[in-house]
Amino acid sequence: MSKSVNWTRNSATDEITIYLGIPILVIGVLGGILNIIVFMSLKTFRQNSCAFFLTIMSFVNIGQLLLSLFSRIMIIGFNADWTDSSLIFCKFRYYCLQVCAVTSYTCMCLATIDQFLATSLHVYWQQFINIKKAYGLCVFFFIIWLLHGIPSLIWYNLDLSSTTGKLTCTITNPVYNSYIAYVYLLILTGVLPICITVLFGFLAYWNVRQIPYRTVPLVRRELDKQLTSMVLVQIVFNCFIILPYIICLFLVDILDPNSESINISDLNFAQDISIILYYLYFASSFYIYICVSKRFRQQLMYVLIDIYH
Repeated sequence: MSKSVNWTRNSATDEITIYLGIPILVIGVLGGILNIIVFMSLKTFRQNSCAFFLTIMSFVNIGQLLLSLFSRIMIIGFNADWTDSSLIFCKFRYYCLQVCAVTSYTCMCLATIDQFLATSLHVYWQQFINIKKAYGLCVFFFIIWLLHGIPSLIWYNLDLSSTTGKLTCTITNPVYNSYIAYVYLLILTGVLPICITVLFGFLAYWNVRQIPYRTVPLVRRELDKQLTSMVLVQIVFNCFIILPYIICLFLVDILDPNSESINISDLNFAQDISIILYYLYFASSFYIYICVSKRFRQQLMYVLIDIYH
């Protein structure tokens, strides 16, 4: 009976990965490209630091979808695991997905902090982050994350699995494995970015409510309101997408797999579903922007019809 249930769950995981993962991949890459086109085509966005952070985030989100989600679809949905047959791809995939993920979260955090400062009551804080500082911050953090990922190039290796008897791409250093489980996955790509974006998002929302009572140029005021609303809605969406993923990871890490009171197969199935939904974070930003901001929809139509028609 248990074998039948496990087979059903595995089959369901395969189908969900294929029929949900592929649409997420396609619409995510398309949305990221449209984000980049809009942000880089309009001078209003090119000179704005928050829009610059969102542009860089769109680039790395596309990279994450192509490198991580696409290979996951091939591995789980089509049983084509290239990481098990190529040591280079084994190391390269995990290195790149780490860099893309933490860079994306960093850009989201910086965009939220930028909007908090841009909507501040004090002129000094409004001008604290400009486009040149935004360039510098992105280069600085990108270098940090490139260096941070180097251990994955060392300790991700092809190792013979004791359960399947096949070579698998896995971490061969137990200390680094603990770091990935408890620091990288739970903190760097989970708790920390959520805490930062929620905190500064709330503060930015408070500042925006004061904008009508301040003497601010109309163009600047409308841009701040537009970008803040786009960022705030994405923060709320991210919490609903990322939190189930974090909870499942945490439970898998702390629970005893040999305990009779815990159905590990159910937990693993929930984790597989939460991972697929987690990729919506990297795929959803464009669609959030067009739903939230009428101005962004108008800018999109202007770029596609008047500039590139």
